[in-house]
Amino acid sequence: MEFLMSTIEKTLAGYLWPLFRISSMFMVMAVFGATTTPARVRLLLAVAVTIAVAPMLPAMPSIPLFSLEGMFVNAQQILIGIAMGFVSVMLLQTFVLTGQIIGMQTSLGFASMVDPGSGQQVPAVGNFFLILSTLLFLQLDGHLLMIKMLIASFETLPVSTEGIAIGSYKAVADWASYMFGAALTMSISAILALLLINLSFGVMTRAAPQLNIFSIGFPITMLSGLLVLWLTLNPIMAHFSEVWNSAQVLMCDILQLQCQVSVNKGGR
Repeated sequence: MEFLMSTIEKTLAGYLWPLFRISSMFMVMAVFGATTTPARVRLLLAVAVTIAVAPMLPAMPSIPLFSLEGMFVNAQQILIGIAMGFVSVMLLQTFVLTGQIIGMQTSLGFASMVDPGSGQQVPAVGNFFLILSTLLFLQLDGHLLMIKMLIASFETLPVSTEGIAIGSYKAVADWASYMFGAALTMSISAILALLLINLSFGVMTRAAPQLNIFSIGFPITMLSGLLVLWLTLNPIMAHFSEVWNSAQVLMCDILQLQCQVSVNKGGR
């Protein structure tokens, strides 16, 4: 009887520990972790992937599943999956932040709608950039690449009480500064263009005080903002590839993988 129970527990561990790592990534990951994706769908995807890959994974450690040490292993697997998913969320939020900055500068930020990813009210421009970056993420097979990387991590970062290195958590936190820098880089052209337009309005007001600048300035600012937004979309693929490359490097460092980053031509 004791042998039977240990065999059942070992079999369960061979599926449950990979499930914790995979499901935690799906719960947080971009696109799948959005509020528009039902939790049941995410769980079914995680279970399907786990059942498919579990027989091919390395042997699980001989740690009792229902022990204090086993609970610690569970926590480590969840943290690994969350770290992976959080990087992909920051990737898309880079472009949401870009849209919000452009929206504030162009007076288009007054129009807001619900962000399908977070369920919060965000400027429509930010939501537009979110949809665009999500489509690029899917077109480059980013979701498939992340699943592939997570499965490969069972070789480089096997299931054990030792999880992600402390330096990797710091690298994820530091990547947030890169996210803000990338968003500012993509929106700097709009900021400068609208600054020049506002300066021209100031000169017009000084030259002709009787001119009602508010009646013409607001629509001109919005039309100029739409023009700048259209021009900003031209290099969006190059910007996305650059940020995605950086995100891949970070994920490879977290999972201790040797990755060759090359996504400029798409994933298909």
